[in-house]
Amino acid sequence: MQRISLPNLLWYDNRPREITFPDGWEVEVLQPPGFRKPALDREGLERAFREPIGCPPLEELAGEAREVVIVFDDITRPTPVKEVLPFILGPLRAAGIPEANIRFIPALGMHGAMNNIDFRKKLGGDAVEKYPIYNHNPYENCEYLGESPTGIPVYINREFMYCDLRIGIGCITPHVHVGFGGGGKIVLPGISGVQTIKAWHGEVSKRGPETMGLGRTEGNVMYEEIKHVVRMSGLQVKVDALINDRGQITDLFVGDPLEEYAVGIEVAREHYGTPSSPGKDVVVANAYAKYNEMAICMLMSLMTVNLQRGVVVLMVDAPEGQVCHYLIRSFGKEYGGEFYMRMGPPPPGVKIIVCTAYPDRTMCDLFAPIEAVTVTRDWEQTLALLVEEFPDGASAAVIPDGTMQFFA
Repeated sequence: MQRISLPNLLWYDNRPREITFPDGWEVEVLQPPGFRKPALDREGLERAFREPIGCPPLEELAGEAREVVIVFDDITRPTPVKEVLPFILGPLRAAGIPEANIRFIPALGMHGAMNNIDFRKKLGGDAVEKYPIYNHNPYENCEYLGESPTGIPVYINREFMYCDLRIGIGCITPHVHVGFGGGGKIVLPGISGVQTIKAWHGEVSKRGPETMGLGRTEGNVMYEEIKHVVRMSGLQVKVDALINDRGQITDLFVGDPLEEYAVGIEVAREHYGTPSSPGKDVVVANAYAKYNEMAICMLMSLMTVNLQRGVVVLMVDAPEGQVCHYLIRSFGKEYGGEFYMRMGPPPPGVKIIVCTAYPDRTMCDLFAPIEAVTVTRDWEQTLALLVEEFPDGASAAVIPDGTMQFFA
């Protein structure tokens, strides 16, 4: 048997899983170069803070601050925030800022709230016990800043706007709308009000849908709007990481949220860029970094599978299930959030298998009716179905993390 190790259970002891294929099958692993990069050591992390891009060092900014907010990406993103916190909290302490004047806010956008378990995974127990953490509520307590230059209403988290030093922590990974996540997304949609988020997903996206897509940033209408809102919000410092297939930071960019991001995405293009290999009988797409948004895996899968006759397998272990998204997920048998679209069956020639130890009846609502999906509990059951479908052998592609790659 051919054996392939896949990353798995990022926030649950980070234990990889092994899948196998019959010896006669043609199996190709579609892996980007950045997945095998080593983790940055302490010196590498420290250097990024010592040499910020486009803004003064944090020590200088902290010296003039009284109230500090640190916004971090939520549990749907792989950033190991606790690894960079010492390089932020150290300068704040040195500047004499009391712990009571430092607070954390997860950039939820319209995702469901985080809990204490989530906070400890992202920030570490010490930070959770020393500093207040306030979930972002897009429906209330958002301050109106006026209209953006293109005319959308801008509402931003009130606690964020109260502070005079505003810092964000996140990661750069491919994103279906803005090309790459990270950068100013920590503000829009991260800590924006519902009016702003809906305008951004609706009115703004309609201005140029052809400019959007995985890895596409040049002239991207949604990212252009982010730039306006970030400047209006007063975010001073952004920390952005690139991540390997072990959930480790391989590159770190610190500085002005627009300038550091511009540098970071150029490195990210090669880091996550993956050669395409279309027309496969079987595509196995693993969900790792954003395992609780497994629908992202379908994008690369449908570009790789033989649409006349093929099988897509999504590998996903999400103990807490798929993320609650108040804008696009289902909230009833026939309806959902304002931008929810009730999905039809997959293309006629394509079968979908979801292999998960934690199935539920709504987990597929962003890409297919559950009745159109075969659910398996383990790889052995999945492989038996694949061999039954292709008894004489097959061509297969394995995507190690369909939530964190794009076809370059």
